[in-house]
Amino acid sequence: MPIAKAQPADPALEAQVFWLKYRKELLALLAIALVAISVLTGYRVYRERRETAASAMFGLAGTANEYLQVINRYGDTPAAAAAYLLLANIQRDERKFSEANATLQTFVDKFPQHELVSTARMAMAANLESLGKQEEALAMYQLVASTDAGSFNAPHALLTQARILQAKNQIEDARRICETIMTKYRDSYAAIEAARLLRMLKPSESQNSSIGATPSLSATPVMPAPTASIPPGPRP
Repeated sequence: MPIAKAQPADPALEAQVFWLKYRKELLALLAIALVAISVLTGYRVYRERRETAASAMFGLAGTANEYLQVINRYGDTPAAAAAYLLLANIQRDERKFSEANATLQTFVDKFPQHELVSTARMAMAANLESLGKQEEALAMYQLVASTDAGSFNAPHALLTQARILQAKNQIEDARRICETIMTKYRDSYAAIEAARLLRMLKPSESQNSSIGATPSLSATPVMPAPTASIPPGPRP
C-alpha cells in the first residue's frame, strides 16, 4: 500500500493562524514599544533643549550669583558642572577657601566621572594649604596620585607631596617620592622639577654624615713646648 507524502507547511497560513491566536498579546507588545519609543524621543528632545538653555545662561554668567543661578536651574547639565568650577575659583579669589572646597566637593559628588575631577581635588588641596591644614592637603594630594594615576595632575600631586614632606623635614619620604616621579612620569615637567628637588635634598643627608665623621680636635694630645736651659755663669 503506497505511503502518503507529508504536505509541506504553508508559511503564510501558519503566520495567519499565529496572528489570529495571539493578536491581543502582539497588539499589546506593539503598543508598549510605541509608547517607549515616544517617551525616549520626548526625553531626548527635552534634554537637548534643557542643555541648550543651560549653555546659553552659562555663557552670559560672570559673577558668583549668576553661576549659582545656572546651578540651581540646570544642576544636572554640563553647564552646571562648569559653573561649579568657576564659582569655586571666584570663592578662592575672595579667600573663601572653605566655601570653595564645599563647592568643589559638591561638584565631585554630582559629577564623579567628569574629566576635571582630579583638577577639582588639586584645587581643594591647594585651598587646604592656604588654610594651614597641611595634613589634610597632603592626604588630598595622595588621593589624586592614587585614584587618578593616569591623569596629568598625578605627577604634580606627587611633586607637591614631596615639597610638603621636605618642609616637614621628612627627607627620606620626599626623596622616595621624587624618585617615583622620575621613574613613573619621566617625560613630564614634574620629573624635571623632581630631579631638581632631589639634588637639593641629597646634600643635607651627605652633609650630616660628614659632620658625624669629623674627628674631635679636643681628642688630639698637645705636647708641651720644650723649656730652654740657661747655663750657669762664672762665679765671682
